[in-house]
Amino acid sequence: MGLTRAFAVFLRQVFLFKSNPTRLTSLFLWLIIDIVQWGFISKYLGSIGQSTFGLITAILGAIVLWGFVVRIQQGIMTSFLEDVWSQNFVNFFASPLTIVEYLSGLVITSIVTSLAGFIMVVIIAGVAFGYNVFTVGLMLIPFMAILLIFAMAMGIFISGVIFRLGPSAEWLGWPIPLVLSIFSCVFYPVTTLPTALQVIARLIPASYVFESLRHLISARAISPGLGSHLLLGALLALVYLAIAYMFFIRVYRRNLENGTIARFSAEAW
Repeated sequence: MGLTRAFAVFLRQVFLFKSNPTRLTSLFLWLIIDIVQWGFISKYLGSIGQSTFGLITAILGAIVLWGFVVRIQQGIMTSFLEDVWSQNFVNFFASPLTIVEYLSGLVITSIVTSLAGFIMVVIIAGVAFGYNVFTVGLMLIPFMAILLIFAMAMGIFISGVIFRLGPSAEWLGWPIPLVLSIFSCVFYPVTTLPTALQVIARLIPASYVFESLRHLISARAISPGLGSHLLLGALLALVYLAIAYMFFIRVYRRNLENGTIARFSAEAW
């Protein structure tokens, strides 16, 4: 894989942002709204409760980390859709660019923009609500690593679904984070779910992160089983990333073989 060509795909996205700064709205506006709205909600609920549990810390921590997941997933999907909307997708492969390099460029773009959004909401949460995301210490590193891998898998898989079904299938991608947030148990323990749904939650890597986050906040200590808990979440995330990658490659090859990749060319529009 040529890193230079993958970087070229990333650079193209940078130029798109530079030529139209309003695109930054999609990166930052929803994150700002979420962190401010939930910050005031959690502050109010905390003021009327007597629990020693850090409500603001738990809620804002979940919002910051889940926002990171959503930005990664939608960043990959949106970058792919940008090429579909501009009728430019097929043109990429008139060059020596490979599909692996193309995907890598999308992932790099998503990671860079998502980290920018993450830093921004951490600053806002700290200034407006006194929340410090680094209160979990070095555990933030494995938390974000697992969520990053899982979000990459989501973004690549959804892009593959759109690639398989055609441009009109883009509407399937937008509600996915909302649906998965239910099973990821972003705001409540897994045990809150009915038994049948708990089984699904145990298959979602993000649920292990948010369960661990709540435990650290409430117990203020690292439990003996936390390492194995996160290891399982990491393994699941890696499995899903491999599946998503193979799915996208399979769809790409299938579209080449039967000619349906032409649906993504300018002539098809």
